[in-house]
Amino acid sequence: MKIVFFGTPQFAVATLNKLIERPDLEILAVVTQPDKRRGRGNKTLPSAVKKVALDHDLPIWQPKRIKKDRETLDKLKAAQADAFVVVAYGQILSTEILSMPKLGCINVHGSLLPQYRGAAPIQWSIVNGDRSTGITTMLMDKGMDTGDMLLKVETEIKLLDNAHDLAVTLASQGADLLLETLFKLEQQTITPTPQDDAQATYARLIDKSDFIIDWSKSALDIHNQVRGFFPNCFATLEDKKLKISATVPITETTIEELPEEYSSLKQQYSELASLSGEPGEIVKNIKNLGAVVQTGSGLLLLKQVQLAGKRSQSGWDFVNGMRLEVGTKID
Repeated sequence: MKIVFFGTPQFAVATLNKLIERPDLEILAVVTQPDKRRGRGNKTLPSAVKKVALDHDLPIWQPKRIKKDRETLDKLKAAQADAFVVVAYGQILSTEILSMPKLGCINVHGSLLPQYRGAAPIQWSIVNGDRSTGITTMLMDKGMDTGDMLLKVETEIKLLDNAHDLAVTLASQGADLLLETLFKLEQQTITPTPQDDAQATYARLIDKSDFIIDWSKSALDIHNQVRGFFPNCFATLEDKKLKISATVPITETTIEELPEEYSSLKQQYSELASLSGEPGEIVKNIKNLGAVVQTGSGLLLLKQVQLAGKRSQSGWDFVNGMRLEVGTKID
């Protein structure tokens, strides 16, 4: 089977690697976004997918606007591929491109469609407090994740999973599901299933304003925000930006779900539940764990933080380094 692979970020790498491993598949080319300036040095760097393609000497095409790039369009048509595989490519494919491969354009999407169509399904599933999500393979059409569904696999979202953890799991599952999808399509043993538009929800683009922590929200809502938008959420301490990358919610509904490493929180829960303060106020410092902050409903342990100008550190190192006292307010 002849494949052209479209993808850009790390999430797409697992699927590309799976395709490369299969001797019965031929990758004709890899299409990825143009190199971008990244990091503190503002250096021009290749995408995660391009790095893999370079390592395996695969042809690489990087059109700035694929719908308008006649050279790339001609090469795609001339390839006579059986399938185009698309995983988080980052550009919309035209009807012309979608009609080229024999089996169609197959997309690996990080949700159980029609839930979370759009750009950030993994992040929003966590922010919204979902307890499960999954991968859907689908035949692409001209809409935004509206094509007929092919196969699905579901996975649990654990209480302390963040967007990176979940993306790693889903990327691996997506790679396996994509292979199954390709071979079943070739054997004509899949019946594409239209999506129910009435059940559709959308995972909109993430905005920088989504990273600002509002302590008047519940502990669980803030926890979901922090792990969903990992590692970008922040508050303010002493007029300095305090990035908060990991938290543990201490509430009646979450305390029993915590893993064994937080057994001390379970033992202290009655005492902790009796504490109170204003939203954003540190109400207790727990040895070897960190500061416990009052929210609009419930308490939140700061597990991993980074104060502006300093390195990321554990919650307990942060308490000791800053000599934080009960009553300190985080805005």
